[in-house]
Amino acid sequence: MKFKNPVNDYIEEISVIVWFWVLLFGPFYFAFKGIWGHAAGSAVLVVLTGGIAWLIYPFCAKSIIKKHYLRHGWIEIENDYNEQIH
Repeated sequence: MKFKNPVNDYIEEISVIVWFWVLLFGPFYFAFKGIWGHAAGSAVLVVLTGGIAWLIYPFCAKSIIKKHYLRHGWIEIENDYNEQIH
């Protein structure tokens, strides 16, 4: 997944294994990406659920990040066929 900032043409690439990074780092991954609402929300849910939320959040991480970028005006870039081969 790639997103382009229309203001400065910066391209941010989101890893295919984003679920793994969220599983490994939990709320800290969202904080690193600047998604503060989900960073705080997931931290609270982890405490309230005794850690179960830490195992559930990775399944939603890709859509959370995608929605975050789209809501902030970024444009999703489709991968070219050549990029998929290499």
